[in-house]
Amino acid sequence: MSDRLPHEKGFHVSWDQLHRDARALAWRLDGEGPDNGAWRAVVAITRGGMAPAMIVARELDIRTVDTISVKSYNHQTQSAPRIIKSPDMSLLGEGEGVLIVDDLVDTGRTLEVVRAHLPKAHVATVYAKPKGRNQVDTFITEVSQDTWIFFPWDLALQYVEPYRGTD
Repeated sequence: MSDRLPHEKGFHVSWDQLHRDARALAWRLDGEGPDNGAWRAVVAITRGGMAPAMIVARELDIRTVDTISVKSYNHQTQSAPRIIKSPDMSLLGEGEGVLIVDDLVDTGRTLEVVRAHLPKAHVATVYAKPKGRNQVDTFITEVSQDTWIFFPWDLALQYVEPYRGTD
């Protein structure tokens, strides 16, 4: 086991970086939908997928946006994922032409549940870890499994001591 604290093997994502990476995800998805390259809906996995999904929907001019809420984390502890809010299934069907967007795939357990719910949807995440990568159709950046990603909604600005001190 490592002596490192989570922040020492951390990948800190600013709002600017998240915006750039989500736009890059949209550009990668542009023209890849089954309806002459178009996508008919975006489903954000709440809560982390909401900001990237909004950016993807804006960039690709997708007006139908919904959410699926899957609870699998309690702070930094992962538990069995379960759907606590479903999207409008009468509109989405099995997910053909639907983009499912999340911020990160970690172990892939959350996406297994979502894929069972919308088996024909295209899953896109901004970031991916190796254990869950096979659950994602499109992603932008891969990080190591032992990296903890700090998203901007989890952070606050604060003073940090200089690396070499202030002697």
